[in-house]
Amino acid sequence: MAEKAYVVGVGMTRFEKPGRREGWDYPQMARESGSNALADAGIEYGEVQEAYVGYVYGESTSGQRAVYELGLSGIPVVNVNNNCSTGSTALYLAAQAIRGGLADCTLALGFEKMQPGSLTTSYSDREQPLMKHLLALAEIYEFAMPAAPYMFGAAGREHMDRFGTTPEQFAKIGHKNHKHSVNNPYAQFQQEYTLDEILGAPTIYAPLTKLQCSPTSDGSGAAVLASERFVESHGLAAQAVEIVGQTMVTDLENTFDGSAAGLVGKYMTRAAADNIWKQTGLTPDDVDVIELHDCFSSNELLTYEALGLCAEGDGGKLVDNGDTTYGGRWVVNPSGGLISKGHPLGATGLAQCAELTWQLRGQAGPRQVESAARASGVALQHNIGLGGAVVVTAYQPANR
Repeated sequence: MAEKAYVVGVGMTRFEKPGRREGWDYPQMARESGSNALADAGIEYGEVQEAYVGYVYGESTSGQRAVYELGLSGIPVVNVNNNCSTGSTALYLAAQAIRGGLADCTLALGFEKMQPGSLTTSYSDREQPLMKHLLALAEIYEFAMPAAPYMFGAAGREHMDRFGTTPEQFAKIGHKNHKHSVNNPYAQFQQEYTLDEILGAPTIYAPLTKLQCSPTSDGSGAAVLASERFVESHGLAAQAVEIVGQTMVTDLENTFDGSAAGLVGKYMTRAAADNIWKQTGLTPDDVDVIELHDCFSSNELLTYEALGLCAEGDGGKLVDNGDTTYGGRWVVNPSGGLISKGHPLGATGLAQCAELTWQLRGQAGPRQVESAARASGVALQHNIGLGGAVVVTAYQPANR
């Protein structure tokens, strides 16, 4: 029988525009987030038995260099790269070590030091991992650059054509997430915009405007994970958050079913969510708060449907009904999400974990989702990387 895995400490940096903080390289980012997570757990780095460190843009063994800011203890350090789901992949591996009884305390840490502007490739002398996806999408929608907004924008257009979704419904998601970020001191942006400002922002790839797209960011996040034995021996039950369900799914055959939604991860997310509901016995109605991968507003809407929050085609109705913000059925992306909090690729999944841990502990300040702070609170995390991998994680307080 698998051991239980708990998040006992979390930490993150503020997410920043690339290069904004002078002299802030990835070791300094990792020291800040990692030290905060260890302090939150009330332990020293010497008690960590394994570390999993995620980043997308960086040299080999940058993970070692990052955690060496916390200590030099000789533990296994595994470098992780899974595109935009890198941070949650590091979390998944750190939790696997606990669940398998291989360690009692692990560290998941993610960071990214990015270049301004759209994402670019690092190697031009070999096939790009997304080439198969892009060629398939180009048969449906004429190819455009940059590739990421093209892919998710095309999926948005497809949803509009199939279900009558409107540009305003996508823009309302950007409006919601920017509004949420006003209360998040870790967010890259903390400015609220009107719906007209979001619709009127420069178009990146219709229906997506600039204020519906996640920015490139610098930053780091970290989580300390522990076994039940460790939680008990260190008196951490009052602050521990249990990972009650967790799954990773990569591309399936139906990714290439001829739809844009399939190519941007709809079926991966649906399969991962189905696994979570089976693992935990929970349903979407049990969930209080959700951090999901809103790299673009269109993906947030698609993810509502793939997670089972509503039927296929009804994502726009959730938006119009106010079901995904304060006072609605769920609060989705109280942090401001990737659109407003920022998206340093390797750190995003761990920032989501930090936000949900604070929500379940009742430590989220003015952005607190009240129902999440109950003993029966349930939080759901969704993080996707194209090429591809989806990690979905469900959390509940240890003392429920």
